[in-house]
Order: sequence, then structure tokens, then C-alpha cells
Amino acid sequence: MKRLILLAALALLPVAAFADEGMWMIHALNQALEKKMQERGLQLSAGEIYNADAPGATVSDAVVSLGFYCTASVISDEGLLITNHHCAYSDLFDLSTPEKNYLEDGYWAFHRQDEIPLQGKEVYFLKRVLDVTDEVAAVSDSLTARGERFGSRKLTSILERRYAARTGLEASLNSMWAGEKYYLALYTTYKDIRLVGAPPVSIAAFGGDEDNWEWPQHKGDFALYRIYDHGEPLQSPWHLRISRAGYREGDYAMVIGYPGRTDRYSSSYKVDYQTRVERPVTNRLRGNQMEIVRKWMDADPGVRAKYSDWFFSLSNVQEMQEGEVQCVKRFGVVEEKRAQEKDLPQDILQGLADEYAAIEDIEREKAYYRETIVRGMRITPTMLRMSNAKTPEARDEIYRRDIGALDARVEKDLIAYSLEEYFGHMPADVVGHRQDSLRKAFGGDWKAMAEHLWDHPLALMDFVTEVKITTFNDREQHTGDLTDLQHRYTRALYHDREAKGMVQYPDANSTMRLTYGVVSSLEPWDAVYTSWYSSPRGLREKYDPAQHDFALPADFVAALDRYDGPVNFLTDNDITGGNSGSPVLNARGEVIGLAFDGNKESLASDVSFTPNYNKCVCVDIRYVLWILEDYVGLERIVKELE
Repeated sequence: MKRLILLAALALLPVAAFADEGMWMIHALNQALEKKMQERGLQLSAGEIYNADAPGATVSDAVVSLGFYCTASVISDEGLLITNHHCAYSDLFDLSTPEKNYLEDGYWAFHRQDEIPLQGKEVYFLKRVLDVTDEVAAVSDSLTARGERFGSRKLTSILERRYAARTGLEASLNSMWAGEKYYLALYTTYKDIRLVGAPPVSIAAFGGDEDNWEWPQHKGDFALYRIYDHGEPLQSPWHLRISRAGYREGDYAMVIGYPGRTDRYSSSYKVDYQTRVERPVTNRLRGNQMEIVRKWMDADPGVRAKYSDWFFSLSNVQEMQEGEVQCVKRFGVVEEKRAQEKDLPQDILQGLADEYAAIEDIEREKAYYRETIVRGMRITPTMLRMSNAKTPEARDEIYRRDIGALDARVEKDLIAYSLEEYFGHMPADVVGHRQDSLRKAFGGDWKAMAEHLWDHPLALMDFVTEVKITTFNDREQHTGDLTDLQHRYTRALYHDREAKGMVQYPDANSTMRLTYGVVSSLEPWDAVYTSWYSSPRGLREKYDPAQHDFALPADFVAALDRYDGPVNFLTDNDITGGNSGSPVLNARGEVIGLAFDGNKESLASDVSFTPNYNKCVCVDIRYVLWILEDYVGLERIVKELE
């Protein structure tokens, strides 16, 4: 019953229709899209959202990429950025020490001098997008005429260097629709980024893995950074304004950000292969690895401090891909794609069918190898670095440096599990000689073998590096070039839709996109209705100090009586990974929240959009402001925002 909130009074409010599908390229907001958005309620023109000839004067000028893995937005004229807490998770983890755990305790810079510089952090402001399709073709023709061999990397390098030299800006070439179009994005980059504040993970990620991809959620998922320019806060020519006015179900909502990857031009053959062959292997192995690590984290806070960042990344992907398999089956995505393929060239379709059938067994074996030896043991990267060391002394130094970040109990359990799965699913001709000798020496006693390898680092290094990957390649029986077939399929589907007059958007690829929709409720299953927002009541109902994921600071629980607004809310915006931290904007382009998650019913969205089920889970900006103003007392930041 915890996921069912019935609000009879809200059912009487007028509700707009579900959003149009699409992650639209920001520079391609034509009159037709502008009209559709305005019909939904937008009070701005397309030129007020993006206009490369009026820098610092449009909404998109204040939306930035955080290293092309998350999105953030400028919310003050002194370079203050807001994004999701989970986008700052690794920074907080890296900054933490045994004495100061910024993940568990949070961090707040009460004075400007307390803002912490971060290593390797970069922020990208989009300045302009250019259609360079013809120029790419000309460069390709020129290289061909000179008899030079080249691929996409060389083309990208030539175009990016050319435009960086011309403009003095960071240049990034992006292929759309498998090379049907090429666009070049120009960015201004800042590298002096400092941490301003973040709540404790108990507030930011309340509900942990159990609530991840679920609704309702009750997360305070935000963090604050600041951009510095020549040692001083960036004087921002444009920043987003924050709205405290709120919203209702059916109100216009717009998300601008940098979605990382979708594959909606994928074939039925690829989706079927992934959900039937690859995902079942990876999901099972990762789920069991999570249970191993979770057991130790729950038992020992020291293990949690060492493994929380690794576990966070693992759990997010595993739960997403597990949900993807379920949604592909539930919503008949393979059948949907087969229907859209009926007018495509038969040679392409037959080629894909033959190719995926030919690689099925070998790719399943590769998945076991990757998920056990390569990724399933956290010590593997250390072993690989040791194997590449120039001298024994350098090798030993790598081991001494890295081993302190690991826990022997956790690692030995992970190694034992990986050994059992590896030997249980690898064909004999892939297993190396030393590996086979160990297997025979220890039989099926995986724990004893793991103890031996842990106690003998050089033996473990040899074991990790002895996989005969070339044997995989020798055993493959390809009937064609799968990559070429997939590209031909994408272009054929693009032209098929173009001939039918369909307006198209390309797959997400970390370029700036806009998606529009409305604030909306969710009916995840027949006869089940969930509200469009969650409240502090849910925090109190779920609160359990005995469970790490549902614990909260005692003073925060007491302070909740002073907040009665929404905590999280839903829209039907079309988003994916990379949109994390994106501003959720109202009809006037003001911030009403931050996108931070999708719902479980939307997890097939990388390959197919399902109307009425694809939702964007957002943290309400008023909840963020209440935490800053009332709970934390960060008056200087609140004043800066106002």
C-alpha cells in the first residue's frame, strides 16, 4: 500500500493529454515544435529558449553539461550551479576522509572561502550548433581521393581541430542517424569548479535502492557547485530564475539537458538479442554481486565508506537493465519494432537476423567473462595496472597504493563468486593453462581458491591477464558486418519515416536536447492510481533508523513539521541518463525542480517510448530551498538566489 496515494480532490482538476515523444535538438526548434509547445502551455518563443546570435539571453544559455555525464544549471549571477546529489556522489566520496565523511554527513560552505576546489571537473556552456554534413562529406571525399585510409575518429579529429582553431572554442562533432547528418557543437569550457554544498546521503538518496526507479519517492537529490573564472566567481550573463509559485497537475513542464544515450533506431533483432541473451546474464551476476557487497556494508560502516561509490554505480545500472527487460516484454517492444520494419529492405533485415543468430553463443560467453573477471572483482583494475608496470618496484607500489582502498573480506567473496561463475560457463578452449591448473588443484572449492589468489597477488595478476580473448574472436562465425548492418538499418528507417512525413529526432548522444510535457500522475497498473507529487508524510511513513536507506538525521525528522509542500513530483517528459540534474522549467522558463530519475515503467525508454508510462521523477525546488533556508540555515546562498 505504500506506493498508492489516492487524492480524490485532485481527480477533479483538468489534466492535459500526455506529452509528445521526443528529445529534440535544441537548435532545431522550428515553428511546428514551437506551436506544439505553446499549445501545451509554453509562454515563451523558440527564440527565447535557444538563439546562438543572442548569447547570454536565452534559457538554454544557463544550462550546462557536467563533463557530459550529468546536467546542471546556473541559478545566480555569480556562477552558482545546481545539479543532482547523485551527480556529485563521486566528488563527495573522493573528498571524504575517516574524520569527515561528506557523503554521510553532507557538506555546506557557510563562507565563500569554504567552497572546495575539485580536480578534473569541467563545465561546458553550449554556444552554437552547426550543420556540417556537407563539410564532412567533402573531407571524406578529399581523403579518399588521396588514397588515405580513415574512419570516424580521423574525420572527427579534422573537423574538431578546424573549428577549434577558427573559433577558440571547444568543438565536438556528432553523428546523427548513423551518419545521415553531422552537427558540430561549440562550447565555452570552465575547469575551476568548486563544491558549495550537498545534503547528507540519507536525505539526498532517501529510500536508497529499494525506492530507486520507483514512485513515490522522497529524495532531496540536489547539490551545489560554483564556477570560478581566473580565481573569482563567474559573472554569469544569464541565469535561471527560481519559482516558488508551484504548479498543478496538467501544467506545462520543460526539461533541457544532455541526455547520454538512447537506441530508439535499434532493430527488433538487437532488442530481442539484448533482452533474451545478454541482459539475463549481466542482471543475474550484478544482482548477486550487489548482495555480497550489501551484506558487508550493512555489517561494517568501514566497508560502506570504501564501497559506497562502487555499489551506487553498480546498483543503478543493474536495476535499470533488469527493469528494461521486464518493460520490453510487458509493452511488446520487439513486436512494435517488427511492425515498423515491414517497409525496410529485406536484405538488411535478413542480414541482421543471420548475424545475431551467429553471435549468440559467443556473446553470451563474453558476457560471463566481462561480468566476472573484468568487472566483477573490484581488484581487477589494480591487477591490470600491475601487469603493465615497467619494473617490479613500480608493480609493487601500485599494489601497496590500491590495496588500502579495498576490504579483504569483500574482495575474497567477490573473487570466489566470480570464479564459480567463470569456470561454470567458460568453454575449455578459452580457459588459460594456469587457470586450468588452479581449477584442478582446488576442484570446486572456490573460497579456498579465492583465499590462495588473494594471498598471492602475482598469481592473481596472472589469472586475470591470462584470458585468451583471441580465442573468442577465432570462434566467431560472422555472416556479415554487424556494425555496418546496424548503420544501414538506422539510415533506412530514417528515410522510411522521412518519406512518410514523420518529424524525427535523432537518438540521444550527450548533445543538448529539449523535451516538453506536463506535470502528471501515474497509473502503473490496472486499477492503481498514484498522485503526481509526494509529501513529507511519506518521509515519516518510510522512516526507519534501523535501516541505512530509510534513516534520517534526528534533527531533520523534527524539522519536517515545518515543511508542508511537495517533496518530489512527476512529469511526462522524455528523458534518459545524462538528464540527471536537468532543470525542470515551467511555462515561463523558471525552475520548479530538478530531474533525477525515471519510473520503473519507463525502463524500456532507451529503445522505445511508451506514452502514459514514461515519467520523469523530479525534486521540487521548494523542498530544496526549504532544506537550504530552514534546515541548514545557509542564508548567504538563499540571499544570492533571491
